[in-house]
Amino acid sequence: MILLKKLPLLLLVLITTTAFAQKTDGDFAVVDEYIKKIGPLDTLNMGTISYIITRKFPDKVDKARAIYDWIANNISYDCRAAKADDNKNDNSAAILKYRMATSVGYATLFQDMCSVANVRCLTIDGYIKISIEDIDNKPDAVNYMWDVVQLGEASQDWYYIDPAAGSGHMNDKQTIFIKSFSDNYFFADKNIFNNQHFPDNTAWVLGNGYTNIKDFYGLPIVKDAAYDFKVSGFQPGSGHIKAKTGKAIPFRIGVSGAETITTVALAIGDGKSRKIKPMNYLADGNYLEFGYKFDDADSYPVTVLINGKEVLSYLIDVED
Repeated sequence: MILLKKLPLLLLVLITTTAFAQKTDGDFAVVDEYIKKIGPLDTLNMGTISYIITRKFPDKVDKARAIYDWIANNISYDCRAAKADDNKNDNSAAILKYRMATSVGYATLFQDMCSVANVRCLTIDGYIKISIEDIDNKPDAVNYMWDVVQLGEASQDWYYIDPAAGSGHMNDKQTIFIKSFSDNYFFADKNIFNNQHFPDNTAWVLGNGYTNIKDFYGLPIVKDAAYDFKVSGFQPGSGHIKAKTGKAIPFRIGVSGAETITTVALAIGDGKSRKIKPMNYLADGNYLEFGYKFDDADSYPVTVLINGKEVLSYLIDVED
C-alpha cells in the first residue's frame, strides 16, 4: 500500500522533469515572434513590462524566454560604464530610462522581471574572459554577472542565462558594442558556458566545470559560435601556447554535426595584419583535427574559424 500511495507522486515528478527537459530544448518561435511584435514598451515601468510580455504564456520556461528576448532586444551594453566599473545606473528604473546597462544591470533586470512573473531566478557574480590579453590574467575583482533559473527541485533543474551576452558582443578592445541577438545564452549549454564563465562561488558551477580560477583563466577564449557547433572539448587546452618554428601545432576540437562543416581556417594576427589561412582538416567522428606550423618567431593572436565563424582564440608564442 505504501508503494501504491507513492507511485502517483513519482510519476508526477518524472512527467514534470520530462516536460522541463523537452521544453528547455524546445522551439520558442511563438514567444520570439510575440516579443518582436510588442516592441520596446518605452513608456512603461519594469513591473508592467514584465506582466505584459509574460501574461500570454502560462509555462515558466516561456515566461523566462519572453523576458530574455525582450531584454536582449531592447537593452544595449554600456561599454564605458563597464570599463569604469560604474554600476550606478544598473537598477531597473535607470536601465529602462536609458536602455543601457552593464552585465550587472542586465542580470538584475532579468531577475526583477522574473520575480514579477513568479519565476525563481538568482544573480551570480563571477568572471569572464573577452580577449587574448585576459588569458592567464585574473582580474583583482569579479568582472561580470549572469543569472540562474530554477525549474525543479533537483540540481540539474538549474539553468544558465546570460542576457548581456544574448544582446550582442563587444569588440576585443571592449570599446564598441555590436548589437546582435543570440539565443545561445538562454538555458545555455552548461559545458560551453563553464568555459566562458567562472562563478565567484563555485557552488554555482552547474554541470561539469572548473573549480580553480587559475585553470579557467588558462583556457583559450571560447567564442559565441562554440554553441553553434556544440564544441565539447579542444586541444590545445591552454590558451597560451609556446611553439617552435617549423614544428606543427596539433589542434583537435570536439564538435557536433561535423558533416555540416565545410571550412576550417586560422585567423592569424590582428587589425590590418590579420590573415586567414585555410586548413586541411580531418573530420574524425565528432572531432576536427588539423595542424599548423609557423615559419617565423613572433607572438601571434590566433583564432580558429569554422564555416567562417570565430570559435576559439589563442595566444601563440613562437621561438626558433
